[in-house]
Amino acid sequence: MPLIDMPLEQLREYKGRNPRPADHEQYWEVALAEMRATDPAPDLVPHALNAPFAECFHLYFTGVGGARVHAKYLRPKGVREPHPAVLQFHGYSGSSGDWCDKLNYVAQGYSVAAMDCRGQGGLSEDVGGVRGNTLRGHIIRGLDDAPEKLLFRQIYLDTAQLARVVMGFPEVDADRLGATGGSQGGGLTLACAALEPRIRRAAPIFPFLCDYQRVWEMDLALNAYEELRLFFRMFDPRHEREAEIFTRLGYIDIQHLAHRVQAEVLMPVGLMDAVCPPSTQFAAYNKIQSKKELLLYPDFGHEGLPGAPDRIFDFLAEL
Repeated sequence: MPLIDMPLEQLREYKGRNPRPADHEQYWEVALAEMRATDPAPDLVPHALNAPFAECFHLYFTGVGGARVHAKYLRPKGVREPHPAVLQFHGYSGSSGDWCDKLNYVAQGYSVAAMDCRGQGGLSEDVGGVRGNTLRGHIIRGLDDAPEKLLFRQIYLDTAQLARVVMGFPEVDADRLGATGGSQGGGLTLACAALEPRIRRAAPIFPFLCDYQRVWEMDLALNAYEELRLFFRMFDPRHEREAEIFTRLGYIDIQHLAHRVQAEVLMPVGLMDAVCPPSTQFAAYNKIQSKKELLLYPDFGHEGLPGAPDRIFDFLAEL
């Protein structure tokens, strides 16, 4: 098998390179307390779609810092008995997508909530409020400010707040919630399952936002990770603060949240992925302590993985 990364036997043992801040657990406990103290004030605005078995809504709720976050919410029409729900998270810079691509789960008798990340391609609000670079790049947003200003801290908390909102709907069985997404959506799936331990099943696809230092050392700070290179070039051209910067990025490194996941996990990985290198994904996967399974694609990169969507549908259909 061609290699762009470590051999598979080493990937299965790899535990990551990016430093973990000493106060990481406290950081996230404080963050979760802030989220729980925030009244989500959910609001459902009906949306017309020619799907006679589905009711569709724009869902708005309040996240930390007062931002109004948007998600598409669909539920089986006329069904009020508690039933499972699936949370969906999109790729970097994208949005929650079209309504119709969520109808498969609604036809299964599930509700679906697909979140728009703050400041990306959808309708969620980005309230800003940081010093430093905001021209491009959400990974580095707030990196030269207090750790609490890191934008992905707020986005990770939004995923958990969304889960809490959906679990609170009378038509949803709070004990039967799943989550899925690819790339950034894969990272957010793991973040959501880590920060909301009631998530029962999680299907992250080649997760982004893992092991930033490893990405840098592989000279793959390109594409979605290009902003890492941008930050050093703009603010630390001689890498005098390299250890400090990667340690601070550790607060929003998915691998350091993975041990909190209690959900059963199904994770597709392409071993030729040059956008989110396999070792960075394994860094997170190897720290998951709950029941888990890999779907390996030796000849595929950061692209559609044949059969993976069907496996994920079947996996989440068992909620």
